Amino acid sequence: MRKRERENPCGVCGHYHKYEEGEVCGICGHRMPAVSEKTSLQVSAFPSEILPEFLYLGSYDNASRSELLKTQGISRVLNTVPSCQNLYKNSFTYHCLQDDKSLQFDDAIQFLEQCERDRARVLVHCMSGKSRSPGIVIAYLMKSKGWRLAQSYQWVKDRRPPVELTQAVYRQLQEYEQKIFGLIENNTGSLPVFTSSAVPSFSFGFPKPNDPVPLPAFNSLSAPSIFARPPLDIAPHEFTFGAVQTHQNPSGVCFGENSPNPNSNDIAMDGS
Repeated sequence: MRKRERENPCGVCGHYHKYEEGEVCGICGHRMPAVSEKTSLQVSAFPSEILPEFLYLGSYDNASRSELLKTQGISRVLNTVPSCQNLYKNSFTYHCLQDDKSLQFDDAIQFLEQCERDRARVLVHCMSGKSRSPGIVIAYLMKSKGWRLAQSYQWVKDRRPPVELTQAVYRQLQEYEQKIFGLIENNTGSLPVFTSSAVPSFSFGFPKPNDPVPLPAFNSLSAPSIFARPPLDIAPHEFTFGAVQTHQNPSGVCFGENSPNPNSNDIAMDGS
């Protein structure tokens, strides 16, 4: 082994191997990807961090690289495939789901909740990290965060783009979503219907649409309201709207008519 290789270990796995020449590490199996594979370096070599410093999602290849898991502080592993071996039982705490056909959401979530209480970082993995293990993580987000299926799926998809749920897994997640949120909705029941007598008024001084519109009240001292003035005690036949009260004189002519004024010096003009 060259001196340069002894002084400069691999920057990814930390081991000494001819990574520049594409040699596979004999300890963890890491190798430098080709140019066409560099875009998938993070997905292939490292598990995806779903929740900061707690929940990680990956494949069996990720779970087989103990040194990489240790560098990320992962101490517990949730294996969702019974046929996958737990390789490092002396270094990690494993929990394996026993059913390879359906996902045991409650069993897996119980283990993840215990990891969260212990502040332990945990890796959830299946064979490829695309369907079964993402299904477990999505179910955990729905249960712990109160997110619906669409929001939980988008959260995981954004952090691990290769996720591709199968129809079977997606159907199980739909049923689990109905189990969580359906029970909550059924417990609340229908919304109560309040009658008008039981509900306090929140009109804040404004009239309601069905209330009669009150007449305006003018309380200004300078201009007394015409509505507050006492009615005139005048018989209907003796009152002329828009004019003063008229009285008949002894000659039978009403005031206001064109009659000669004896005290006037005006001379009547001849209209002819």
